[in-house]
Parts: sequence; structure tokens; C-alpha cells
Amino acid sequence: MDTKALAMALISTVALSTASARSVSVYIGTYTGGGSQGIYRTTLDLATGELAEPVLAAEARNPSFIEIHPAGQFLYAVSEGGGAGSVSAFSIDPDTGDLKALNQQPSGGAGPCHVSIDHAGRNVLVANYGSGSVSVIPIRPDGSLGEPTGFAQHVGSGPNPGRQKGPHAHSVNVSPDDRFAFVADLGIDKVMIYRLDVEAGTITANDPPFAALAPGAGPRHFAFHPKGRYAYVINELNSTMTAFAYDPASGVLTEVQTVPTLPSGFTGSSTCAEVRVHPSGRFLYGSNRGHDSIVVYRIDPGEGTLTLVEHQTADIKTPRNFNVDPSGAFCLVANQGSDSVVVFRIDPQTGSLEPTGHRVPVGRPVCLRFR
Repeated sequence: MDTKALAMALISTVALSTASARSVSVYIGTYTGGGSQGIYRTTLDLATGELAEPVLAAEARNPSFIEIHPAGQFLYAVSEGGGAGSVSAFSIDPDTGDLKALNQQPSGGAGPCHVSIDHAGRNVLVANYGSGSVSVIPIRPDGSLGEPTGFAQHVGSGPNPGRQKGPHAHSVNVSPDDRFAFVADLGIDKVMIYRLDVEAGTITANDPPFAALAPGAGPRHFAFHPKGRYAYVINELNSTMTAFAYDPASGVLTEVQTVPTLPSGFTGSSTCAEVRVHPSGRFLYGSNRGHDSIVVYRIDPGEGTLTLVEHQTADIKTPRNFNVDPSGAFCLVANQGSDSVVVFRIDPQTGSLEPTGHRVPVGRPVCLRFR
């Protein structure tokens, strides 16, 4: 069995295990200081939505964004700071869930803010916000990281002088077939498109090399629809959500709709953060910081377009990140502004979020990942 086939087999095993489980592990990336020491772990009860008291899984410096290997054995975290950044590798203890540090590699730029892993489990991809670049770092058989093998530097600027004086790569995501990598760059109002060579760990510009957003939009995070025909970008600076049609043969993104993430009549200051598609592919969610809400949309299955369902604000304060559990029953919201993680039950018919009353304290939570 080749490496990719083995990885897919492991992923299927993990998915089946999650589907039949009564609970799922949750790892939480944070900004350290102010009550946080690194990466935390907790457990979500899939019947009630209750979270166990979080415990420290590993000490780390500003592990703001984390990602778990498709096989579930390793975890990777950025170390975010003002200067040169790095990415750390950890093994996951199969019995306790605690993390053991393996090694660390440079991220290739300043201010790394987002990590992802190709579906074959061969490479970590990291977006460097401060320097506006993206790197590819190979994963060794033991889960540790090799020296970076791929790199791309963005150039340009946008019309917002306070936030867009230069490029700011804010996220990197891999296509379902591992052929392309998409980097949302807030500073230049583009989603850069790269051809990804998983075996070599390299990226090269696609043709066309990007999808453009409205000037000043500030694209931040990116998510594929489960069917792979659509993709969505949440735009931080102008508080909008853009829906794209996706051509998997060419990697081309074609804009089909852009809608506001804020309710009509809202006049306060707010910026967007995270975007997630429900596992069913029927609903889309985005977070608003300032309005302090999760916006919910219904997805048209034939066109990929969006229709507003609601804005949920209960017990939400500066929702930097959120995530939907693999079963699709619950949405967990990381409240960076109130040092907590709160749980909502998802209505399977409408996608709306219903407060469960369950919340746990975590210092400056930024990122939530399930295992």
C-alpha cells in the first residue's frame, strides 16, 4: 500500500471511530500569558454537549493555531510572535491525549498564524501573516518536521492603510485531491492559488495564480464544501462572505456571490475571523468580532449560494475561532474576549445554533481542533 493509500485508510478508521464514539477530544490553541500556558485539551460529550474541565496538554509559546495529522497521531502548532516564526511538532499519547514535543522548524517568515496538512499527511503548510508568505514543511515518518522544502513570497498592497500596506497571508488550505493550495491574503485582497506537489513538498504558481476579492475586503479564512464544488472565503475587513464555484481540474475559483456577515443596520466596529462548512454541506458559519456573533447561512445545494438563517450572540465575546464537531451535532466557539469556550447545539433542519449552557474557562483561546 502506498503512502497516500495508507493515510486515507487511517483517516477512514479515525472517521468511523469518531462516528461511533460517545465523546470526542478537543485541542485548544491559545495566546500564552493571561492565564494560558500553551495547548489545552478537553472532551466533548456528544450526547449532552458538555465539556470536561480543560487540562494543559503541552506548554508552548503562543500556539495560536494548531492542526492534527489526518491519522490522529500528531499535532502541529505555530509559535506566533513579532519576529521570525516557527512550527512545532508533537506526538499525541494514545492513552492520555497529552502531547510530547518532537521538534521545531522555522516557518519561513514572520508572524505565522495558520497551519494545515495535506490529506496524504505528508506536509505541513504554514501561512506567515507578518511577512506575507507561505511555506511547506515535510512530515517525517515519526511525525517530526523536516527542513522546509517549499516557499512563496507574496507582493502587493491594498487600499486600507492601517491593515494593507503589504501582503499578509492569513490562511492556507489544500484542495480535497491535494493538487492545489489556496492562501487567503488579507493585505492584497487575493486568494493565491498554487499547484502543490505532495511528494516533493513544493508549491508553484497556478495559471491563473489568484482569485481577486473586492478592494479592501481583507480575505482571511477559506473553507471547501464537502462535495468539492464550492469554496467560501470570509473577508475580515469589510465583513462579508464570498462564495466561489470551484473547478478541481484547473484550480480556478469563480465568484458567484458575496453577502454581508453583519445584520442590516449594525453601525459598530466589527471584523470577521473564521468560516466553517457543516459536515452535511447544508450550512455555513462565520464569526464576527465586535458584533460578537456567529452568522449562519443555508447553502443552496445546486448553486453553492447563501441565504441568511440567523446571527447567534448568546454568551459570545470576540469569537476568534470556532469549529463544528465531526458528527455535526455541536458548534464550539472560542471566546478570546472572555477566556472561555462555549457550546451550541446545531439544529439539523435549519442549521441554527441553540445555547446548551455549557462553557469552560480557557485563557485567550484561539483555535479548536477535534480528534
